[in-house]
Amino acid sequence: MMRLDRTVTVRQPLDRVFGYLADFTTTEQWDPGTVRTERLSGDGGVGTRYRNVSRFLGRRTELDYVVVDLLSPRLIRLRGRNATVTATDTMQLAAADDGTTQVRYRAEFEFHGPARLAAPLLRPALKRFGDRAAAQLRATLDAL
Repeated sequence: MMRLDRTVTVRQPLDRVFGYLADFTTTEQWDPGTVRTERLSGDGGVGTRYRNVSRFLGRRTELDYVVVDLLSPRLIRLRGRNATVTATDTMQLAAADDGTTQVRYRAEFEFHGPARLAAPLLRPALKRFGDRAAAQLRATLDAL
């Protein structure tokens, strides 16, 4: 399993950040790999389904995500799947005394079939991607 774990602190209140991130279609604005995310069903709560189209290392991939945990305003967890990978994205939020919000974003990738053999080779690219995603997430949330 490969993991990406980044924490950003933003100058926005907890409720505003949670409301924004709980709508997974906003990945189009803050996730540098996302090409398109559309809600397929649900109201944003547990069980809501999304289709995410992303680009990573020049390849286009689609994952069907479902919200598996949603604890307002502290936790958002989604699980995405396709034939080669299961991705679990977890966002934990915490308010600070100075009015800022800390967002911890973790993504875990479990590769299936032949993709498991290539997974270790992706670590450097995944690290660079995580750094870019954290910077873009911080900038997008600060601009809310």
